[in-house]
Amino acid sequence: MTRGRQRIVIVGAGLAGLRAAERLRELRFDGDILIVGDEPYAPYHRPALSKQVLTQRGGADDITLRSYVDLGDCWRIGTRAWRLAPGRHVVSLPGGEELRYDGLVIATGVQARHLSGAPRQDPRIHVLRTLDDAWSIRATLSRSRGRVVVIGTGFTACEIASSLRETGRAVTLVGRSATLLGGVIGEECGEAMNDFHRRNGTDLVLGVTTAGWDRRPDHVAVRLSDGRVLTASCVVVAIGSVFNTDWLRGAGIDTDGGIRCDPTCFVEGTEDVVAAGDVARWPNLRFDETPRTCQHWLNAVEMGRAAAQNLLAGRSRARPYCPMPAFWSEQYGRRIQGVGLPALATNSVPLSGKLKHLRRAVFGYDEGARRVGVIAFDQPRELLRLTLELESALPAPPRAIARAPRPTRTTAPAGPDLIFVTKGLHLAT
Repeated sequence: MTRGRQRIVIVGAGLAGLRAAERLRELRFDGDILIVGDEPYAPYHRPALSKQVLTQRGGADDITLRSYVDLGDCWRIGTRAWRLAPGRHVVSLPGGEELRYDGLVIATGVQARHLSGAPRQDPRIHVLRTLDDAWSIRATLSRSRGRVVVIGTGFTACEIASSLRETGRAVTLVGRSATLLGGVIGEECGEAMNDFHRRNGTDLVLGVTTAGWDRRPDHVAVRLSDGRVLTASCVVVAIGSVFNTDWLRGAGIDTDGGIRCDPTCFVEGTEDVVAAGDVARWPNLRFDETPRTCQHWLNAVEMGRAAAQNLLAGRSRARPYCPMPAFWSEQYGRRIQGVGLPALATNSVPLSGKLKHLRRAVFGYDEGARRVGVIAFDQPRELLRLTLELESALPAPPRAIARAPRPTRTTAPAGPDLIFVTKGLHLAT
């Protein structure tokens, strides 16, 4: 740690912020840590919202994230960061309060994108990003057994549909894309996802947009661009996200498409500010020098820890953060796992198994002459083998932080973080 750094402020009390704080203590930072978060809850496992919480298999206590180390009294939850003055090293809070910092971690994440024209004031129309959102959807579902319309074709939309079908609800997925998850897994796999959802009882209305809304006492009618009208007792809009960066206006930080960082997680143009998690846009030198975001659960863990480590080291000694991205989704009892950056691919090739019914199939994704990603359907062992091959073909630069450092605490915590420990992640040297 550079001399004179006595207080580190973390803005964002989610997964990335929590893991950043833990890494600071593991590296024996003994100054003040203050974690500011706008939700009134301790950090929680956000992927569980579309699964356990919606299906009423878990509440706030069941999905709360546990810390690997004793962080002490460092929380300012239920408090929104108001603005940043990097020249004065100050984060402003409502009411005129100012937090001076010697180092700053920005881990504010994203919020749900709202659909233009949707009557957001109607209590039957929802988004899903926070615990409050999930409880609000549950309350609406409890008041009616009618159809649920989910607008969107990405992972969140598909997982919501899967969870609600599990509870016996009638569900219709609506989206402008022709295939589900097409932007991530490609057209061929996307068509298989279409069939997969239909076989599990979800109705699909794809290649359309919303054209209007009619709110009635007993239902909401959604008018579509092709003339069809869908009636629903509940509507969930899951069309992506926007970055939580409005508080950075006037701070001189590039927030277009996420907070622009260099390969070491330091925010460009700053000496004492790093960013981590969904809100950060940085070049992963394992692939190329193009800054991108990586909005996956494991990246929030790894980047939070890497950003904290680099902040203590200082910009001149910081190491590039070059992970091999990984993600997963569980739908209708099937596990979809991905590694790398399939979105870069210009071609997809079946590597093993058959795509039919999404059973035990693996696809490789190539950009020109190099493989850039792998996606597997219920093939964990095969995916592990191919991941090692992919890491070998796309090595991280020397001394890069390629994986999250292993926590110093050896006892596995309770709850969903167990996956982090059992992966056996380590710091590349």
